[in-house]
Amino acid sequence: MEYYLAAISFFAALIFSLGGVGAAIILIPIMDSFGIPISVAKPVGLFYNTISLTGASVNNIKNKRLDFKLGIPIIIFSFLFAIVGAYLSKYIASHIVLLMFVSFLLFSGFMFLFFKNKKGTNFREEILYFPLSVIGAVAGLISGMLGIGGGGIISPLLLMMGFNPKKITTITAFVVPFSSLSGFLTYWSIGAVDWRLLILTSLAGVAGATIGNIFMQKRLNPKIVKKILAIILLIMAVKMGLKLF
Repeated sequence: MEYYLAAISFFAALIFSLGGVGAAIILIPIMDSFGIPISVAKPVGLFYNTISLTGASVNNIKNKRLDFKLGIPIIIFSFLFAIVGAYLSKYIASHIVLLMFVSFLLFSGFMFLFFKNKKGTNFREEILYFPLSVIGAVAGLISGMLGIGGGGIISPLLLMMGFNPKKITTITAFVVPFSSLSGFLTYWSIGAVDWRLLILTSLAGVAGATIGNIFMQKRLNPKIVKKILAIILLIMAVKMGLKLF
């Protein structure tokens, strides 16, 4: 089963890195469908995001595609609030976590599917520290609670603020490893980790995310990418939502 999940994680990381989103958002529902408890899947997903998107970020930094000023306030608050979210998850019933996860998948899916950027090329350039810090805090809290990295929150909100989509993918790929790492370390300190599953999926994720990030910068049509991500997210939302009834 671990090897099947490793293969799935490679393709998931490849596809989701095209949108600058950590693939844990889809890997956790997949692990759930394999019968792996959410409590075990969450730390795996967080570590997976940390490793897979670190490779993508290194590539972005090397090629000078990363806007550090835009990413720093999001990083700081997402890192801190992911710890809070991971601790809070201990006190939330599993069906509530499942409901939150389904809601998150629906939100991300519909945002990717229906939200449109303003026409023209005049993207926002100024750094608004307070809104960016709030985005980081919300993304970190959700990341820690659900084990997903928070990219599905960061990307749509930055799009709504008017930032360049290509810049957003590099920022999200840079921010998610930090919030994911702090969430993972918190889960590790309060419970067991399936290290075999974690290592296999993470190594596959590094390869997939690195390749996907390279393709993203090669004039890939962002509209097609968003539609693909949206369809996958909505299908998994329906699949997980059926467990609530």
